[in-house]
Amino acid sequence: MPDGYENAGYRRLFDADGLTFGAGFPLTGANRSRPSIEAELHLAAHAEAVGFDGLWARDVPTYWPKFGDAGQTFDTFPWLSHVAAHTDDIALGTSSIVLTLRHPLHVATAAATVDRLSGGRLVLGVASGDRDPEYPAFGVDRDERGALFREHVAALRTVWREEFPELEGQWGSLQGQLDVVPKPTAETIPLLPTGNARQSREWIAEHGDGWLFYHLPERTLEDYVDAWRDDAGEKPFAMAVRVELADDPAAEPDQLHLGYRAGVEWFRDYFAELEQLGVDHVIVGVENENSEQALSTFADEVIDAI
Repeated sequence: MPDGYENAGYRRLFDADGLTFGAGFPLTGANRSRPSIEAELHLAAHAEAVGFDGLWARDVPTYWPKFGDAGQTFDTFPWLSHVAAHTDDIALGTSSIVLTLRHPLHVATAAATVDRLSGGRLVLGVASGDRDPEYPAFGVDRDERGALFREHVAALRTVWREEFPELEGQWGSLQGQLDVVPKPTAETIPLLPTGNARQSREWIAEHGDGWLFYHLPERTLEDYVDAWRDDAGEKPFAMAVRVELADDPAAEPDQLHLGYRAGVEWFRDYFAELEQLGVDHVIVGVENENSEQALSTFADEVIDAI
């Protein structure tokens, strides 16, 4: 693994042979209003204790009811900093920071701060965004998303690696008189472009430290992973899957949006197949009423088995 990726979070997620698992906030499932802070922190510590390797927070700058949810509501960086103070070693990820709606120098400083405060546990999923009303709200031309994404990725890499850099983009310019601090614990915070991010797969393979994708049918997923390996070699492939555990452990799957409702026996086979296809990490959105029990059951019956 290149030196620049040697932060603790990246190693926790991707050093192991085989599939690792993360859990996505809100762990309580309260994604349309502010979730209970105490409950979320309790479940975060519980997920770490039972064997999950990552905790992932989404970036939803504004609430658009038509889209259907508000993520975990709290701003991503202070939230993950708070989670870091209540956990020990588990990786902390974003899924994903909407780079086109954030100034790259603010992202660089906020992300490096969380990385430092957490002992190097931060991994950044980064995205171009998909909620149309947000672009005028932030004064961003949605047609410029692809170019802005590339510019912001380049800016992050530069200001993390260089002192007093010289750099220019649509976001502004640095002329060597200013430094951006703090620097992260490693040469860079790993960046995982999410979905296509308005880029070619070849660009993502060259400029990303991995690829984070949405749930795909297995046949389509196989094609995506094979193409990714051709372009990116051993850089990791991660994906997100909604999971609802049926009471009957032998229950066959029912399709959900971006996931399944099924028994643990079917999920064991499903995630074992993902491992065989070459998926390196899965962000699980567990949606059962008793979140703590569901996390425990998933860890005991699926993670431990795989």
